[in-house]
Amino acid sequence: MANESDSGQEKTEQPTAKKLRDAKQKGQVPRSKELNSMTIMVFGALGLLFMGSHMIEHILIFMQEGFTISRADVYSRQAVFEKFGVATYEALTAIGPFMFLMTVIAIFTPLAIGGWSFSIESMAFKADRISPIAGFKRMFSAKGLMELLKAMAKFLVVSSVAVVFLWSKADEFLGLGSQSLNLALQHGAWLLGQSFLVVSSTLILIAAIDVPFQLWDHSQKLKMTLQEVRDELKDTEGKPEVRSKVRQVQQEMAQRRMMEAVPDADVIITNPTHYAVALKYDHDSMAAPVVLAMGKDLVALKIREIAEFHDIEIFEAPPLARALCANCKLDREIPAPLYFAVAQILAFVFQLRIARDQGSEMPQRPDPYMPTDEEA
Repeated sequence: MANESDSGQEKTEQPTAKKLRDAKQKGQVPRSKELNSMTIMVFGALGLLFMGSHMIEHILIFMQEGFTISRADVYSRQAVFEKFGVATYEALTAIGPFMFLMTVIAIFTPLAIGGWSFSIESMAFKADRISPIAGFKRMFSAKGLMELLKAMAKFLVVSSVAVVFLWSKADEFLGLGSQSLNLALQHGAWLLGQSFLVVSSTLILIAAIDVPFQLWDHSQKLKMTLQEVRDELKDTEGKPEVRSKVRQVQQEMAQRRMMEAVPDADVIITNPTHYAVALKYDHDSMAAPVVLAMGKDLVALKIREIAEFHDIEIFEAPPLARALCANCKLDREIPAPLYFAVAQILAFVFQLRIARDQGSEMPQRPDPYMPTDEEA
């Protein structure tokens, strides 16, 4: 099949953002020659209609100044330069606004469907562009046939409309010969603008067909096979084993940072062996206790080892430890339903520190109150 890749897979997938971006960098953007021709012709006709009298007026002045010169002015260098300056000014005044309009339309019309695209790569020399064989292939390709059919359709539509319009305006065109020069020029410019606008308007139909076709054709050319999509995903995001290794390194770094925060904890609540949660509370800067570290099994063992090394109180409360691991996030405050249970433990820990420092009676170990499912 024509739309199959070398691997035998059909190009059924829409182009990815990267594919579209790479194509634009290469200068491969949708363009419609018919849209460009239509806008230039239509706005040119409108420009002649609205600026025609202004152009004729200044062209007449240009001609009068250019062809009217006295014998004395012929031998005067200053007079010649003055005549030249006036003629130049009138010529620029006559055609300047129209040329400016046409330049703006010619520059900005292509941006309507493809956007701005400047590619050095598309300007590079390619031998197939001057190859006769490649040229014949393009001429007799499906695209060449499409361009031929478009050209024939455009010729038939434009010529038919032109013949009908000129036939209907034949009397006005023939009547120009009986009018004065100034009036004939102004009337002729108006008829020319009308003719130009009517004939150009037929291109709107052709452009309305060509623009969707060019967008569809551009999308079809950039379609991808499933394998191409997978390969691009691997190239952009890396191979699965590489992504797995990156995730592993990220987890190790996060765990290392978490372990570094354990010495700052006020208490470690454990299961006692399967779970461990490190909490810190500062009544001056925190609204509620914050989780510094938590984990299960080997991570929990490591948290307990660091806590023992730094003489941090370890409090065994299996239900509370499981609840904290299930409902808390690192560096976040504990949920409100667990406030009371954690407050009992923290109060005990703070009292225990004071008792040890002062050598007073040790506080009684609390039995943390755990809320029921209805209370939570």
